[in-house]
Amino acid sequence: MPINIVGDNMDLLVVLLRTIFFYFFILICFRIMGKREIGQLSISDLTISILIAELVAISIENREDNTILTIMPIILLVILEVLFAFVQLKSNRLRRFFDGKPSIIIDKGKLNLSEMVKQRYSIDDLLLALRAQNIKSIYDIDYALLEPNGKLSVFKKSPFNINDEYPLPLIIDGTIENSTLNSLKKSKKWLNDKLAEYNVALNDILYAFYKGRTIYIVKKAKK
Repeated sequence: MPINIVGDNMDLLVVLLRTIFFYFFILICFRIMGKREIGQLSISDLTISILIAELVAISIENREDNTILTIMPIILLVILEVLFAFVQLKSNRLRRFFDGKPSIIIDKGKLNLSEMVKQRYSIDDLLLALRAQNIKSIYDIDYALLEPNGKLSVFKKSPFNINDEYPLPLIIDGTIENSTLNSLKKSKKWLNDKLAEYNVALNDILYAFYKGRTIYIVKKAKK
């Protein structure tokens, strides 16, 4: 049976050219989407990345298919991701629904077991994350937060035993953080009364946090 050297070489060339093309094409796409590193990808970002990877793999394997059949869906995904990111900037609830929010795993040196169960975050997971940050013991931690991207943010205890409280978010983009109010054992009426003292409306607040029995407020920029 004769070997088609020319045909095999052409197939190899097509695969190589498509691989090089999609390498630069995907770099441009992710540059447009504004992504920097895998550890910063949210759930929606990761979904888009997986879909793009699958489309590229199919296109490289199926050499007979027109490359446009892969380029157009990828462009559509990029457009959707950019639009979705813009909508999420405008809607804190939508952003929280798709990407989640930080969870307090260690609060004032104590394990938040109920939150760990809710997030399906085990003691082994916690110890592994602490070892990765060269932390020997849970007792060295004042606060630890599980971020939406799965990373554990750690705040160590003060070496001088200073009571340095973690700033708890009360309001984000005009939306009250009910979980913070519950942890502080405060009501919405208490918060509204405090805002009245500061003479500021809820919708005018970009970010407000509670620390040391004081509310710190960052107002939205005036249009």
